[in-house]
Amino acid sequence: QVRLVESGGGLVQAGGSLRLSCAYSGRTFSRYAMAWFRQAPGKERAFVAGISSGGGYTYYEDSVKGRFTISRDNAKNTASLQMNSLKPEDTAVYYCAVDRRNGLNLVTSYNFWGQGTQVTVSS
Repeated sequence: QVRLVESGGGLVQAGGSLRLSCAYSGRTFSRYAMAWFRQAPGKERAFVAGISSGGGYTYYEDSVKGRFTISRDNAKNTASLQMNSLKPEDTAVYYCAVDRRNGLNLVTSYNFWGQGTQVTVSS
């Protein structure tokens, strides 16, 4: 059974940085593509960044390009989202998700989700 646990969220001032982690357990992690999504209050869950199963392909939502970096360590069954130059509009609950298919950015495409970690950026 696949299980995902996010950590690393918190409160940070605008311009600061946070690093989110996603710990995976279950079937072979390297078979799964992985993505980060976020959900702000009153808004729908939205794609942030994705990474292929082998880690060689990454893709981002436009508003985070150049500020966020997604990575993974298949040997450690973990993935990370390094977030720099944070803005108040980045405030949301952040979720990691996995699926066997690569290159997806739709919420409905992912079958396995973590419980989320809160990121709050103050102005």
